[in-house]
Amino acid sequence: MADEYVWLICDEVPNAVVLTDPGPHPIEVVKLLHRRTGLSLWHGKSLISRLPATILEDVPREMAEAAVRELLEAGAHAEVRR
Repeated sequence: MADEYVWLICDEVPNAVVLTDPGPHPIEVVKLLHRRTGLSLWHGKSLISRLPATILEDVPREMAEAAVRELLEAGAHAEVRR
């Protein structure tokens, strides 16, 4: 029997948002994480103490870029990774 392989072809590659530095306003970043991800404020605070941290996974490119823009506006450093 021959092995059969199925290739999944999709237009959208899953993206992740990685927070690398909370910047000068970590409380604002924690609040933003709470709004964007639904994490409690306590979990957001513990997350930014262990950086780099992936805060969103498997999201469309537009959503990832919007989250990074908001983080940058709050003074944090973040990036989109594939």
